[in-house]
Amino acid sequence: MAVFAGGTSAEREVSLGSGRACALALARSFPTRLFELADNALPSGLDARRHIVFSVLHGTFGEDGGMQRLLDAAGVGYAGCDAAASALTMDKTRTKAAVAARGVGVAPAVVFAADHPPAADEVIARLGGGSLVVKPNNEGSSVGLAIVNGPAELAAKLAGLTPGTWLIEPRLVGRELSVGVVNGRALGVVEIRPKSGVYDYASKYTKGMTEYLAPAPLDLPTTRAVQVAAETAFAACGCRDYARVDFILASEQNVNNPLYLLEINALPGMKETSLLPMSARCAGHDFTGLVRELVSPAVQRFRTGGVVPA
Repeated sequence: MAVFAGGTSAEREVSLGSGRACALALARSFPTRLFELADNALPSGLDARRHIVFSVLHGTFGEDGGMQRLLDAAGVGYAGCDAAASALTMDKTRTKAAVAARGVGVAPAVVFAADHPPAADEVIARLGGGSLVVKPNNEGSSVGLAIVNGPAELAAKLAGLTPGTWLIEPRLVGRELSVGVVNGRALGVVEIRPKSGVYDYASKYTKGMTEYLAPAPLDLPTTRAVQVAAETAFAACGCRDYARVDFILASEQNVNNPLYLLEINALPGMKETSLLPMSARCAGHDFTGLVRELVSPAVQRFRTGGVVPA
């Protein structure tokens, strides 16, 4: 096995932690090498005849299909979503369109390029005058996410955006939920309760700032509805092997259809305390068993090709 970690995105340190944990877990079943990548290229020493890649690269290049396209061109097998599904799930706008077509709820949004932002009054006229969420269209781990209230705060935020595509959505008030999906089947539902009220980058990666309930305290019909929505979203985006799907169970917006997709993470964090492993523990999987399960379809694809991996 070849574990890819690090990379060049804003999530490099998160990825390195995931990579070390997964390499240790995989080494219990396979000869395993950890590659700590420092640029957007395949590392030297990777051998298509001997290696299957298990990547925990996050953000740009790792999750947007760039790394997957290089692996495909080199003939190297890998676990997880293929290049097309990776590119789709990294694009929040395209993801929302794909899942909405399958009946999964999504929030309305204004999408724009940073160098041509809309007027604050125009956004409020379209989305309403409550709290709004401003976030990059193609980043993970809540990088760049901000909550704004009123036209003055929104105008100030719009004036200082970094280059790229951005979106603005109404802030959905409710319970934040996360579900792992492995081989098309949803695992347990985890509830996320940030003490600040906003699950931003600091709340995700600062110890003690967020409470996690695994399993989420939901009744059985609601739990199953969340799992079905996760499986539907996974299939709608053409995901393969595994992913993590995040939702808001809204308390106010729409009592008839309160579940809204937040995002699909094709290469989620993989420390033992990360959300996908939490979801898996709800279904009885320990960390080592989960990682082995995540790579098993790739191992089968590899063996079908007639080569035994190192």
